Order: sequence, then structure tokens, then C-alpha cells
Amino acid sequence: MFYESKNSLRTDLLKTETGIDFHFPPHLHGSYELILVTEGEMTVTVGETEYTLTQGRAILIFPNQIHSLRTPRHSRHLLCIFSEKLVQSFSKSVSEKIPTDNLFSPSPFYLDRLYSLYSAPASFNESDIKGLLYSLCGEFDRGAVYEERPHNREDLLARIFAFVETHYASDCSLEALSAHISYHYVYLSRFFKEQTGISFTDYVNRYRINEAGYLLKNTDRSILQTAYDCGFDSLRSFNRNFKKIIGIPPVQYRKKR
Repeated sequence: MFYESKNSLRTDLLKTETGIDFHFPPHLHGSYELILVTEGEMTVTVGETEYTLTQGRAILIFPNQIHSLRTPRHSRHLLCIFSEKLVQSFSKSVSEKIPTDNLFSPSPFYLDRLYSLYSAPASFNESDIKGLLYSLCGEFDRGAVYEERPHNREDLLARIFAFVETHYASDCSLEALSAHISYHYVYLSRFFKEQTGISFTDYVNRYRINEAGYLLKNTDRSILQTAYDCGFDSLRSFNRNFKKIIGIPPVQYRKKR
């Protein structure tokens, strides 16, 4: 199992793609993933549950659910990965839950819209995209049964992500994490690096910078206030980390919006 960081930290992430006879090993990331089989059959494992996807059936995988994809013989699929921020209200309502069954059958109307988004993305504005994603999540939600996210060792990584999500603007140190979930901080540091390939501090900085990018793009608050709101204690530290992670200074990033 590995952590797919490229599908976890971008607050504006939206990726649609198609594939044939697809295989992908067990992994997790911080975004929603919708998979639709259009031909043949695909086996999708979410946690310990194995699903068989056939034509017209879809599966919605929640953030930080371990999953893998396998094609026994032949399949064609459409995949859509999207950030929690694009469906913020829905995401908040289910933040501490996971579905007991990830399968659902979306309306053909919304599936046609999803194909259009893949084939002609320029014809969709931000409101169109959010409307489509909310509609798909709403269709899933209407038939879903939820349970609380398990709090055991196997779910430790998801608990760490949840801590960062709720504490990134304040004390988000390893010591604070250790006190919050009752694991020794040395163990947590080693565990996180083994599972994700990056250090906990690096992940927190990346999370903060991506949140800052969202605020700079979508609000008018000052760069200094954005830095403080995202957990940085100085503008110098914020500017240094922003340029290191995004590639340009925050002033230039805001101008590009």
C-alpha cells in the first residue's frame, strides 16, 4: 500500500481519464474517486470489501479509503478524481463517516455530463463542474448507509490526515498529534514516513500551502492574514515555503488568479 500524494493536496484537483484493462495496486489519497465501467468487468477492492463493477455501475471511494483496481479479463472505464473542496458541503457532512457500500448506479444524464467533462472540459465553468459533482455525490448519498470511521491501528494514517485537516491553522506539531491520538511521536514520525514517503512536517507544510493557495485564489484577504490563517507564524516563513512548494511567490500567484 502507498500514499498517492499527487491526488491528495491540491484543493482544486479535478482529473478525468479513461483506460482499458486497468490495474492499480492498493493505495490511498485525500480526494474522492469515482470509477465507472463502460465495458467488460473490473474488480475494485475498498478496504477489505471486493466489488465487481460491470457496465453502468459506479463506485465512489471516499478520501483516505485504501483501494485497488484489477481487470480479470477486459474492461474500459471512466475515472474522475476530485478534491473535497469542490464538494465542500457534502464532504463536511460525511467527514467522520464511510459508506458501508461504495457501489451505486448514477443517472445516465449525469454520466453523459461526466463524459462531456472528460471530452470537452473547456465547455464547463467552475459552477458547472461543482454542480455536476454535487449531483453525483447527492445521488450516491440518497442510497448510502454510513458508519463511523474506525479508530484502530489500521486506520491510523486516516486519523493523522484528519488531525492535520482540523489543526493545520494552529499547533500541528508531532507532539500535538501524539497527545491527540495517544501514540508516541517518534513512532508516528517513522510510521508516517514509511507510509507516505514524506515527513510529517513536510506534509503539514504542503497542506498549509495548498490551503493558502485556495484562499489567495478565492478570497480577498491579505497575504499576511492568509499566512496566519494557514498556521504560519511569520510572513518570511510563509513566502519561503510557498515558493518552494508552488514554484512562485504568493504575490505572483495571486496576480495569476
